Amino acid sequence: MELTPVNIVIAVGGGVTLVAYVAYILLPAWASYERLWERIAAGFMTLFILVSLLGLGLTIGLSIVYFYDIYG
Repeated sequence: MELTPVNIVIAVGGGVTLVAYVAYILLPAWASYERLWERIAAGFMTLFILVSLLGLGLTIGLSIVYFYDIYG
């Protein structure tokens, strides 16, 4: 498989998103609790935040692509 600039941008964007999720959402949630089961539960709950942010970004991106012909 040949790497195109689009593939590289998508991979870098995904990596930045993963690092930001871990640094700004997962680690603070993990550090807020002392018991292991509470930390695991908090980590699991942060997945809902991740999915919400990814869904919002996907919705905005698809809206831009869909309406580009109308307003571009």
